[in-house]
Amino acid sequence: MMEKVRVRFAPSPTGPLHIGSARTALFNWLFARRRGGTFVLRIEDTDRSRFVPEALDDFVSGLRWLGLDWDEGPMANGKHGPYFQSQRTDLYREWGHRLIELGHAYKCWCSAEQLRAARQEQQRLGRRAGYDRHCRFLTATRIAELDSTSTPYVIRFKIPLQGATTIHDLIRDDITFEHDQLEDLILLKSDGFPTYHLANVVDDHFMEISHIVRADEWIPTAPLHALMYEAFGWEKPVYAHAPLILNPSGKGKLSKRAQAFTDGGQKVLIQVREFRSAGYLPQALTNFLCNVGWAFGDDREVFSLAEAIPRFDLKDVNPSPARLPYSKLEWLNGVYIRQMKTETLSVAIRPFLEEAGLAITTDMLLRATPLIQERIKTLKDAVDWIGFFFAEELRYEPTLLIGKKMDAAGSLAALQQARDMLANLCGFDDASLEESLRQLAGEMNLKPGPLFGIIRVAVTGQKVAPPLFGTLSALGRNQTLARIDRALSRLEELARST
Repeated sequence: MMEKVRVRFAPSPTGPLHIGSARTALFNWLFARRRGGTFVLRIEDTDRSRFVPEALDDFVSGLRWLGLDWDEGPMANGKHGPYFQSQRTDLYREWGHRLIELGHAYKCWCSAEQLRAARQEQQRLGRRAGYDRHCRFLTATRIAELDSTSTPYVIRFKIPLQGATTIHDLIRDDITFEHDQLEDLILLKSDGFPTYHLANVVDDHFMEISHIVRADEWIPTAPLHALMYEAFGWEKPVYAHAPLILNPSGKGKLSKRAQAFTDGGQKVLIQVREFRSAGYLPQALTNFLCNVGWAFGDDREVFSLAEAIPRFDLKDVNPSPARLPYSKLEWLNGVYIRQMKTETLSVAIRPFLEEAGLAITTDMLLRATPLIQERIKTLKDAVDWIGFFFAEELRYEPTLLIGKKMDAAGSLAALQQARDMLANLCGFDDASLEESLRQLAGEMNLKPGPLFGIIRVAVTGQKVAPPLFGTLSALGRNQTLARIDRALSRLEELARST
């Protein structure tokens, strides 16, 4: 089994796909692709109290958007299914009771009140809190008595009372756990559903998982799982625990809360769908996540998944906690945006413009897109940069039309002359517009900046916009003159009121 690589990504559908979970999925996917192995998607949905029905769609769409295809799992089939743990409960019950037969587990009938009282006593005595193993040492007679009743019970694993278990981790080397620091945890709950521990070990064995690549928060469960493999007589998989992901500030573990939050004054996105909605490209996000705990080498920060596959090795993952430098993600996203073909970028930004309520025409979009390709960091930035191209009416404060160190009357006269020149200009391309407008500024004894600023506000409604001459050319003569005419009316009202 260990000669063929089979890894799994096994999320619980209790909420949307988290960026930390996406990094775990990415490392599994890269390892499988590097080794010519199999990437399995398994849904751990046995915790019905926290089950969120729409979470599965979020996982599927998020992984597909990132380009992380799975070889087995929901919508991919495979001979090791079903791939939903809720459909495998009979298997867990069978093997949970098999552990009792093998002498490695026991039934526990302790009520919630008994467990609470035991913990209170442990706290009073200053001992480590945990299950006191009361039912582990019941007599055969007492066990038979309880078995003959309908008293609910759980199944707990028998942790050896002495010795230690050592786990070899591909990322962290050997990790040793003393048995006297471990607890007899529950494997099968009283409702017949398994806990994470039993379901994972059983599924990983029967799905022939060779390597378990997961977040380092699961390290404390590794000795229990290793002991369970030994108890069943099964071959253990190889473990690799990816490094902790920190907040962008470097202070504290990245939150698993339900939505974006602020850390050190910076907005922190945590769901994959939030990154998508914010206008990040999937290739930029996967490139970014590769760099969180792993390095491509050769001092390269920009690379594709295809380029990463032949280089990726779990042994090269740094075990130290890694923070998420969101400024680096913005930079990467800008790099990928600049590499896109104009037509491709226009298609990518269109949904964001339409979501803003703008009526988009393909011709105008194709003319406007090149003006911002070097300037935007996310696809959503396009709304602020070129939304004015598609607005039926520009909304802005008329005072913005007043040029620097000019009054309303002077700005009105300057804009009127610019309008007359633009109306009669032979060519309406960038070069002709720049040459003529600069010449006009000189004839009016104005610096180009104030004149260009008045025209910019008149045709865009904003002080910051794409390059003026390209904007005018893209808008076209008729649209440009129409917008200038509306601006002239506003300036006339200002001039009369002052």
